[in-house]
Amino acid sequence: MSSRHSAPLTAQAAISFGGGCLSGYLLPPLAVVCVGAVLMFFALGSTNLPVSAEIPDQAAEIQISSVFTPEVQYWAGRIQDWAAAVGLDPNLVATVMQIESCGDPRAGSRAGAMGLFQVMPYHFTASDDPYAPDTNALRGLDYLRRSLETAHGDPRLALAGYNGGIGVIDRSEFDWAAETQRYAYWGSGIYAEASSGASESLRLQEWLTTSGVSLCRQAHDRLGINP
Repeated sequence: MSSRHSAPLTAQAAISFGGGCLSGYLLPPLAVVCVGAVLMFFALGSTNLPVSAEIPDQAAEIQISSVFTPEVQYWAGRIQDWAAAVGLDPNLVATVMQIESCGDPRAGSRAGAMGLFQVMPYHFTASDDPYAPDTNALRGLDYLRRSLETAHGDPRLALAGYNGGIGVIDRSEFDWAAETQRYAYWGSGIYAEASSGASESLRLQEWLTTSGVSLCRQAHDRLGINP
C-alpha cells in the first residue's frame, strides 16, 4: 500500500434496493399482482450482482492457487478466512500479499508501510498493533475492497488503487506513477493466472526474477520454512 493513500478507512455504505411500476387504471386480479411482484423481485435482485472479484457467499470455500510461493501458502487458511470476512476472492488477497510482503508479517518499507499487506500508519487506530496479522489484514483488505468497488470490479484497476491510492482509478493510466504501473502489471497477471486454475504463473516467476527474490527470502527466513 503506497504512501500516496490519503483517505482513512471508512465503513462501507449500505446498498439500498427499491423500485416500482405503474399498473394502469384498472385493478388487475390478485393472482396477476402476486406474479408481477415475484417477477419484479427477481428483476431487481439481478441488478445487484457482486462485482467480478468479489465472492461473498463462496470465498470461504475457494482454495488459493498453487502458483503462489511457499511463504504465501503458509497463510493459506488465514487468507481464506480474511477473504470471506470482507467478501473478496482469496486469490486476489493472496496476490496482494505476494507482491506486498511475500508473507513476511514484519515487512516494512522506506515509506513507512507495515506488515503482511503493507498498510500505511494512518490506517490504524491508536490501539492497533500494525504487525498483528489479523489487524493488518482487516485494515489492508478493507481498503482493497473499497478500491475494487470504486473500480467496478476490475481487479487491475483495484490493484492500481491499492498501490497508488483510490484516486488513481479515475485517472488515465499515463498519469499513474511508474510504481503503480508496475504494480498493476505484476498483480493483474498473477491474479489472472491464479484464478484461471493454471498450474504455474509466468508473471509471478517474472516478478520473482525482477524484484521479488530478496523479499521472499526474507519472508522464508522469518517464517522458518524448511527448504
